[in-house]
Parts: sequence; structure tokens; C-alpha cells
Amino acid sequence: MTARRVALVSGAAGGQGWAIVERLRADGFAVAACDLRVDVLEAAVAESGDADIAPFSLDVTSESQWAETVAAVVDRFGGLDVLVNNAGVLHRCPLGTETTEDFERLWRINCLGAFQGMRTALPHLRAASDPVIVNTCSTGALRPFPNHAAYGASKWALRGLTQVAAAELAPDRIRVNAIFPGPVATPMLTEQVQQRLAASSPWQRLAQPSEIADAVAFLVSAQASFMTGAEITVDGGQALQIG
Repeated sequence: MTARRVALVSGAAGGQGWAIVERLRADGFAVAACDLRVDVLEAAVAESGDADIAPFSLDVTSESQWAETVAAVVDRFGGLDVLVNNAGVLHRCPLGTETTEDFERLWRINCLGAFQGMRTALPHLRAASDPVIVNTCSTGALRPFPNHAAYGASKWALRGLTQVAAAELAPDRIRVNAIFPGPVATPMLTEQVQQRLAASSPWQRLAQPSEIADAVAFLVSAQASFMTGAEITVDGGQALQIG
């Protein structure tokens, strides 16, 4: 058991991922910020001047990199209490022209990556006093969106994986929950797409990355100590719309 809680956040170089890193750090966590774009992370950490944020290069589809990264995080900070599987990619394509390669690529990043993270972190989470896993799903795992076969299938798979993990790990007192963001104002969406989605939103705007980070911070906090298998939607009502 460590004196302070330690969190590992995958997909940390993006706007949403870095917002999660900053929010958990503000809540007193030591944070391992992990991403393939480690140069982006290193620059952000250097700018912050915060020794309790450490950048790590991580390809979430690689079993060996997960093992190396988790070992390095534990060596650096002394333990691991929280795993935030935030890494993910978005891809749009009609079903008739979708490729096997892209379908499998999204599944490997959006679902297999989280599976490998949970499995690798499990021994350390079992040793923690208040272990938590948070998986970033999507409103694409709540309702069907046309031209999102690969993305939607991968996020539905992650939703199911989260539920199974929550049930299986409950005897270990490891809480496993998921957040379901709608469109978020990050570079993952082009400016044109952001404007279109904001215009169709009940609130006429997209989520800010900090609003997704707030949901993650709640789920890993003591205020959510009796929540596992929970699904928190942060979408401004997108999933309520018909059509």
C-alpha cells in the first residue's frame, strides 16, 4: 500500500486524456501519463514542472509494453491504485466498404488494449487499499450510429468487458466502472464536425475535456465507494435523441 494513490492513464496525450491527468493530479494522485505520443507527453510534463506526473510510452495493443510500463510505474511511484483505460480511436466508414483491417484495428485499440491493461495491472490493484478501474466507453456503446460499425462494435465490446470485470473482481473489492462521453471538443473531431454536432446537440455545444475528467475523478473517489459496474453518461443528452 502506498502513502498516496497512484493512477495510470492511457491515451493521456490527447485533450481528454491530459484533462484526466491534470484533474487526478489536482486531487492528489501521482499520475503515470501513457501514450504512443510520448514526445507530446514529455513536453506537457516539462511545461508543468510537476515531478508527480511521469510520461511513459505505451502502445496499448502490445502485451509486452503493458508489462514493461506497469512495472516501470510501480518502480517509479511504489504501487498502482487506479487504472484509467482512456486510449481510443474514432473511425467512420459505411458497413459495405469497411475493411477487416480497420475493424480489427479499432477492436485492438478500443477493447483489447483495456483488457491487457486490466490483466497486467490486476496483481497491483489487488494489493491496493482502494483499487479502481475506469474504462472510457462512448455513447456509441449506448445507441447505433450509422457508419460506425468498427467503432461502435469495439465500444460495445468494451462495455461488456467492463461489466464482466466488475462482476468478477467484486470479491477483490476492485471497483470497475465506465464513462460514456458524447462528442468532446478535442482535435479528434475536426472543426467542421464539432460545429455540426454542436448544432444538433440538445445543449447546442460539445463537452469540454474537463467535464469528462470530472466524471472520472468522481468514479475513483471515496464518494463512489459503493459503485461498481456503473455507467455514467456525459453527453449533454445526445443518447436521448431519436434519429
